[in-house]
Amino acid sequence: MSNARVPRHRRPRVERFGTDARHTRRLEMARRRAFRLQLARFVVVGVVNTAISFVSYRLLLTASTPYVLAAALAFAAGAINGYVFNRRWTFGAKDSVRARLIYLAVQATGAVTASLLVFLFVYIVGFGKVTAYLAALPPVTLGTFVANRSWTFAHRADAADARTLPSAPKP
Repeated sequence: MSNARVPRHRRPRVERFGTDARHTRRLEMARRRAFRLQLARFVVVGVVNTAISFVSYRLLLTASTPYVLAAALAFAAGAINGYVFNRRWTFGAKDSVRARLIYLAVQATGAVTASLLVFLFVYIVGFGKVTAYLAALPPVTLGTFVANRSWTFAHRADAADARTLPSAPKP
């Protein structure tokens, strides 16, 4: 029986040239979409964290806390909220000691970076203390997103890639 008489949906699937390229392209598009979704969720969580941090910063300044220390403490307040929501919602990762420790290191680095930027913006650029804090947030947020995606919750990304990517041929 020739293939002409068999309905198309019942014919055996024949891999043609370019199928792998289409599959690879679809995987790449899915990865980009997942990255954009993660970034969007991270930004939403970040907006909430920023609100928590900003309110904390203003309250600490009102309580006569030195502004550099206030920036670090306010950043830490937002970071606690961020771990819970980014782990669960943004990256869909399980809670682990490893994730907590790496997240703590990333956030500590973010807090130090925020404090240094606030100091530089106040003394070198001449911004006010609040404006300096707001100016420091975008680069610190982007840096912590990349670090959290690459290190803190990377085991989740590795597992997803293992399910979707064909394994490389062994030499």
